Amino acid sequence: MPVEPDTIQLAHGSGGRWMNQLLDRIILPALHPHGADLSLRHDGAVLPATSSPLAITTDSYVIRPLFFPGGDIGRLAVYGSVNDLAMCGARASWLSVGLILEEGLPLETLRRILASMAAAAEETGIAIITGDTKVVERGKGDGVYVNTTAVGPVLSPTLIAPSAVRSGDAVVINGDLGRHGIAVLSVREGLEFDGDISSDLAPLWRPVERLLQAGIDVHCLRDLTRGGLSSALNEIAQSAHLGIEVREIAIPIHEAVRGACELLGLDPFYVANEGRFAAFVPAWQATETAAQIGGVIIGKVVDTHVGTVVLETTLGTHRPLDLLSGEQLPRIC
Repeated sequence: MPVEPDTIQLAHGSGGRWMNQLLDRIILPALHPHGADLSLRHDGAVLPATSSPLAITTDSYVIRPLFFPGGDIGRLAVYGSVNDLAMCGARASWLSVGLILEEGLPLETLRRILASMAAAAEETGIAIITGDTKVVERGKGDGVYVNTTAVGPVLSPTLIAPSAVRSGDAVVINGDLGRHGIAVLSVREGLEFDGDISSDLAPLWRPVERLLQAGIDVHCLRDLTRGGLSSALNEIAQSAHLGIEVREIAIPIHEAVRGACELLGLDPFYVANEGRFAAFVPAWQATETAAQIGGVIIGKVVDTHVGTVVLETTLGTHRPLDLLSGEQLPRIC
């Protein structure tokens, strides 16, 4: 048996012996630890028929560093696609995985990432059914890039989308903001802050499922990832052709995150999250919504200042929460 190298090698040609060994010895056993159908070796996967409409989402993950407090690129890639479908009221059932590996990547690093992906898939109940692996030249890939595409049945009885938002709706979020972005930045830049800050990375289907099972009339859901709370709310306001008003005093921010943002000159309302989402529901169901997801009511939808978001500050003044003209924290997902 050939001696296995310690790092990813650049294989010439799609049928290279090294690529086959990489799939057979490392990738497939890691993603199918219990000997499940290894359909990843075929050109595609056939999905079973469902009685519900199907939702699909795709995303690419290029985060640096690959490992951060509270997670890594593997878990992020699985949760991210699961969460995007959850925002559509859909349960992610099947997952495609594309790996872009840089020549020279330590195999131990790849094994850790694959183990995280397998654990996240098992936790969320999603099946990894097909995928692709490519190796690029040294210096061209930041170690690992991951693309995931998730497919699953829509379980919401009504459309969950910005077009369903109505004036008077309450805005509810499921927890404190900014921990993911600050956790990633702290490792990337070698910074130390008062208090431990770990990513809020988490799968979101379960809290969404609780809302549906409780009979909440969910109008819209949006995860607070790239661009944070402000970007998400602005996107909804513009798509729904309505205004949104939120209260600063109601929005929870961990003191360590608040301190880090003050030190770095960042606004926590624009810092990315990976386990937080906003729910737009009828005002009379806001309290029940907050109870179901362990969250808080932070504001409401209005029919004035259309397409914009206004923050009522702790001083009682008002200021707009605009979309950023650029990325505040690049490469955090």
